[in-house]
Amino acid sequence: MTDVQAFARGCFQRTDTDRVGVELEFLVFDAETPSRQVPIARVADALPPLPGGSSVTFEPGGQLELATPPLPLSEAVAGLVADLDAVRRALSAAGLVLGSRALDSIRTPVRQLRLPRYEAMAAFLGLPYGRLMMCSTASVQVNLDFGANPRARWDRAHLLGPVLVAAFANSPRDGWMSGRQAVWLNLDRTRTAPVAMGGDPAEEWAEYLLDARLMLVREPENAPGTSGADMNGANEAGANDMNSANAAGMYGGGWGRAPIGPGVVGCRAVLDGSPYRDFARVAARPPTGDDLAYHATTIFPPVRPRGWMEIRYLDAQGPKDWPVCVAVVHALVTDDRAADTALDAALPVRGDWARAARFGLAEPRMRRAAEVCFRAAVEALPRLGADPWLVARVGRFAARYIEPGRSPALDLEMCG
Repeated sequence: MTDVQAFARGCFQRTDTDRVGVELEFLVFDAETPSRQVPIARVADALPPLPGGSSVTFEPGGQLELATPPLPLSEAVAGLVADLDAVRRALSAAGLVLGSRALDSIRTPVRQLRLPRYEAMAAFLGLPYGRLMMCSTASVQVNLDFGANPRARWDRAHLLGPVLVAAFANSPRDGWMSGRQAVWLNLDRTRTAPVAMGGDPAEEWAEYLLDARLMLVREPENAPGTSGADMNGANEAGANDMNSANAAGMYGGGWGRAPIGPGVVGCRAVLDGSPYRDFARVAARPPTGDDLAYHATTIFPPVRPRGWMEIRYLDAQGPKDWPVCVAVVHALVTDDRAADTALDAALPVRGDWARAARFGLAEPRMRRAAEVCFRAAVEALPRLGADPWLVARVGRFAARYIEPGRSPALDLEMCG
């Protein structure tokens, strides 16, 4: 079998930089009839050139994604602010509006992209939660360099996760402040649960990769049981995913969101529960390095290592509040002084992901921890070179949500 341990170790790369990559997802609504489905083509036709250099991709349900290149905090945020402003103006002129929630509660989930990867993913994840995740959710993803001490940043991103989930919970559904997180909690936990902590992160990631259920096997055209496509469709799937990884800023680990590959145009869903360690039995051939790399792109823990660190657990925010997510996560993970303060405050809620998603800041321990974390972030951001307007915006967010103990999910507006 391919050396999974070596692959996993390559996912934790020391750096002497502190770059940030941001991926923003938005649900897109018809301004006059929000319950109407919006075709991807309608959105794509309305999009303008983007001055900040963000890339544009679409998720299976038509969610719009903007992704920045890797940059220092202020440059990444400023570029994405400019791009998002341009997108909002153009979409408004076309009768469209970006959603301010992380979960679509008014439209039936409908998958628009029919690429082989997504056909297999839909079959594997099942109903109703697989379709909900693919078609009706949106997130803010923050990508960070590992810095000189990857383990420290890896641990911080996990230990602070429940507090940050509660602070930015923005998808009310069935009594949950983060209905989006509730959706993820109902998916295959071998690929969505947090990676184990306490030992060597690379070894724990290797075990996670081996134990996660195999979602699909990529096979040649017309192989039995595959969801096929012509070569153009296969290449399109790979190109779209690869562009997203490149734009998110840190495609340097040799794998990214792997393309389907030359000559491979089918994806066979694996539905018998087999883990990746049984790949050779399931596929009737030994796995290649490309198979392992592709398998890693089908695994979605709250924090995922890819040579940099993807922080994936944040609900999408309104167009004015997403910079707060980026600034707070960056400050608490990369600034040692802020991290120490935040980790002490978050200790009482360590690992309490489900409670954070259900109750948000209404849970008193979450609110107290969030207050300390946001104060630490506000103090750290000037040290990290954040622009004054960004520091002020974090302060206003804290005054509106953190101090009174109300997650953004309690706001009433549907679109913004």
